[in-house]
Amino acid sequence: MLDREPSGGSAVDLVVGRIKELFEKGNLRVGDPLPSERELCEMCAASRTTVREAMRILKVYGIVEVRPKTGAVIVDRRMDAVFELFSFSTLKLSRQTFLDTQGFRRLVEVGGFDTLVERSTPADIAELRAINEAMRSHSSSSEASLDDFRFHAKLVSILGNRQIDELYRLMKPVILRIMESVVIRGKFVGTNYTQHTGIVDALEGRDRLAFQYRVAEHLGAGRDLFAEEGD
Repeated sequence: MLDREPSGGSAVDLVVGRIKELFEKGNLRVGDPLPSERELCEMCAASRTTVREAMRILKVYGIVEVRPKTGAVIVDRRMDAVFELFSFSTLKLSRQTFLDTQGFRRLVEVGGFDTLVERSTPADIAELRAINEAMRSHSSSSEASLDDFRFHAKLVSILGNRQIDELYRLMKPVILRIMESVVIRGKFVGTNYTQHTGIVDALEGRDRLAFQYRVAEHLGAGRDLFAEEGD
């Protein structure tokens, strides 16, 4: 058996590539069991050790999951895999991460006014207000931060853009850490509540200038507090 394919790539890469190809072409779908280890060895002319290493890599990719009694099954946890990697990579919250994250959120939330006005419903407005009330009821910064994130995730979800929703989900760990850090540093829950109320009032009233000003002020206040200290 070959340890390396003719082009110079490893035998593990060959097996990984073969399974990804089957998945991407639709020959294997989410929920389908993978061929047995022996079948994969024969299919790819690879050793058992090579196939097992390839399976380990595919699990990291979020494409394969090993289930009791079923064996290896095709799944689609690719976004979850990226999410977990992103969570690990933001263990240390730097000033630059804070500024970059808040800057991205300003682009989305301040810039989304027209679409928000077009798509928002009375039920959306009511839900935003309910989340804001729930946030105010918490005594701990971590619990309040979860509802703070829910508020902004709900606001963004009204845009109806699944890619942006996924990006916010991906960024949730660092956004939560920013929110909690800001509360601890002095921007208390009461201030957040008041600012959220102003944002919802402006959206409900279709007031572009007030909405964009209030969102920018809300995000900018946290940025300024964080920037007062070093990394």
